[in-house]
Amino acid sequence: MKPVSEFLTIGANPEGTQVKACLPMTNRHGLVAGATGTGKTVTLQVLAEAFSTAGVPVLLVDVKGDLSGMAASGKPHRKIDERVQKIGLPDYRQKAFPVEFWDVYGEKGTPVRATLTDMGALLLSSLLELNDTQQGVLDIAFAVARDRDLPILNLDDLRSLLDWMDTESETVSSTYGRAATQSISAIQRRLFSLGESGADQFFNEPALSISDFMRTAADGRGVINILNGERLILNPGVYCTFLFWLMSELFEALPEVGDAAKPKLIFFFDEAHLLFENAPKALLDRLEQVVRLIRSKGVGVYFVTQSPSDIPEDVLGQLGHRVQHALRAFTPKDQKAVKSAAETFRPNPKVDVIETITTLGVGEALVSVLDEEGVPTPVEATLMNPPQSRMGPLEATERQAIISQSVLHQQYRDTIDRESAHERLQQRMKDKAKQEQEVVKTQQENSSASETEPKSRARSRRQSPWEAMLKSFFRTLGTQLGRQLIRAITKALGRR
Repeated sequence: MKPVSEFLTIGANPEGTQVKACLPMTNRHGLVAGATGTGKTVTLQVLAEAFSTAGVPVLLVDVKGDLSGMAASGKPHRKIDERVQKIGLPDYRQKAFPVEFWDVYGEKGTPVRATLTDMGALLLSSLLELNDTQQGVLDIAFAVARDRDLPILNLDDLRSLLDWMDTESETVSSTYGRAATQSISAIQRRLFSLGESGADQFFNEPALSISDFMRTAADGRGVINILNGERLILNPGVYCTFLFWLMSELFEALPEVGDAAKPKLIFFFDEAHLLFENAPKALLDRLEQVVRLIRSKGVGVYFVTQSPSDIPEDVLGQLGHRVQHALRAFTPKDQKAVKSAAETFRPNPKVDVIETITTLGVGEALVSVLDEEGVPTPVEATLMNPPQSRMGPLEATERQAIISQSVLHQQYRDTIDRESAHERLQQRMKDKAKQEQEVVKTQQENSSASETEPKSRARSRRQSPWEAMLKSFFRTLGTQLGRQLIRAITKALGRR
């Protein structure tokens, strides 16, 4: 295999000069923005192909089902040939890319699973939309599970643990603080709703190993991991929590790599605005920290959304690579968004950004990337590369054929139900009930014995005829008759 180029060709400006991104700098994150229908999805496809060709694995979410076509070769087309010639791509040819399909629900890809312990109390609280008091109770539940060796793997584990905490409220309160019944009940209701949405399938084992997202094919190209998001996106809370969990897992699992020759993984976060809407401050702070530090682990995160204003300033400031498709300026709010987007670019005297951003055609974008020194390049009006793989989804039979041949699908297909908090608490309840039954039985036996003992003593006090005669005799000695009898006997003895 020939050496990997240090640059990725993205497209070309109107003068025919190619616009290239410096591969070692692509872990500095990026933004792909633009109104609906302006070509964001195709740009995502083009960038994923470029990274794969450079030997960099890719993880992306296919929220519309269009990106599955990357597993098949594209078809020749006159317009594609014209664009290839304009940009100057001598090595361009249509081809398929190595793809692995994933699906949280296990319907259109290999199942993706995680345990509740992996998710953690903070993310789960956000997913359940708990208030501060309820989140505190959930924190207690995770602490109890840790201290009492009760693995929380799935929703049944957490439900059983909460029931136990409610039953043993005095024991829990004395060690961890009060866990009110009302809060426990509220969490249980949220868990029920979460389970009804299909989360029971996600919170299970075998849990995903992050390293399985970071593979290369036999020819050295990076595997493109496509997570089906058609159903997932219908539940924005689950969607965002899941993707943020993935970023957190990558951050915690990967070692520091410093300035690497190329990223270890590129992560495209589509519909990124959903992540930041109504997210609690604690979660936003954590997200900002992960985005800031994860690049040192060799991971580049690329947010895909309609406008740069969808991204908080603290996060937006960390996105070194910008691809801005057309925006519309029909309302004052739209005009403000256009001005805001224009201000995010390094100026170029040859480009009127505000004017150009509203007149870009499909497949055209304003682009600024980082050079070898990590400095943003002046913005360029860019004709984007055409994809080499198929534009549009695979047929169901094509997708299924790829899934069935996957080694990872065989590994993750079936769930594993090992002993965890639910089973252990059930066993402890059975043991406790058995002990209580034994105590009751012992008490009953002791009570029966205590009733039998007085009868035995009563029987033992019954007198024989001789005993009665002697006792009567001795009692008589103490009476008047007894005294007279004693005097008579004494006189008789004296006369002798």
